[in-house]
Amino acid sequence: MKKYFFLVIFGLFFSCKDSQVIENKKDTKDEQSFVFNSKSFDFLPSSTTNSVYKRKQYVFSYSEKHEQSEWVAYFLDSNSFSSRHYERPFFNEDPLVTTHSADWRNYKNSGYDKGHLCPAGDRKSSYEDYKSTFYTSNISPQKHDFNSGIWNTLEEKTRYWASKYGGIYVVTGGVLDTDLKTIGREDVAVPKYFYKILFTKDGSKMIAFLLPHKVSNRPLYEFVTTVDEIEQKTGIDFFPKLEDAVENRLERNDSYKDWSF
Repeated sequence: MKKYFFLVIFGLFFSCKDSQVIENKKDTKDEQSFVFNSKSFDFLPSSTTNSVYKRKQYVFSYSEKHEQSEWVAYFLDSNSFSSRHYERPFFNEDPLVTTHSADWRNYKNSGYDKGHLCPAGDRKSSYEDYKSTFYTSNISPQKHDFNSGIWNTLEEKTRYWASKYGGIYVVTGGVLDTDLKTIGREDVAVPKYFYKILFTKDGSKMIAFLLPHKVSNRPLYEFVTTVDEIEQKTGIDFFPKLEDAVENRLERNDSYKDWSF
């Protein structure tokens, strides 16, 4: 499988205008730079698959083995969402993924929703942005009561925090373990846990949520964990270019109160 890298520069949004994927070789210096708090640093996580793709609405690392993305990353602020009501498009295979993302028919009669990773509600500044979330590279099998319940609650709260903090960086995905249940002819993996990591654009606060893939009426703060724990579960280094002292301090934080108030 070919390996990819990309250059992405963040101010308050992706500066790239066109969807693209660029070959990435191990001996090539990473160029995933972002403008962040008047400094340049790499916001994007590492990739365990070396299959990273970008479009202007979000960036993702695709796992062919699991037929879904191990993470999707994007910037979210109040300009990203709106009260507009768009016609809901059909899900389609992602033309960026060279190994072909899963066919939507894998989900048919499976008992699982096509659960968005980057929610359609986070990309409503235009119909083009909204439609971009309906690629199968951006979905994962989710139980309906989980998708429409606690997971939806976290998505809605994330939009609230994006407005409150003037913009946040979001990284989200399922924990892609071995020996997972699969659905469909292409064996799309069903994660047992889903995570979401949020990072304020001023670099002062970070919080991580790890949710078991099941219906829950528990409050969100009970699902707060450390980024360190999610890194242990996934093998992903989420903020490899942060200064070590800053990374260590932020990634071990598990205080909902410090984040929310």
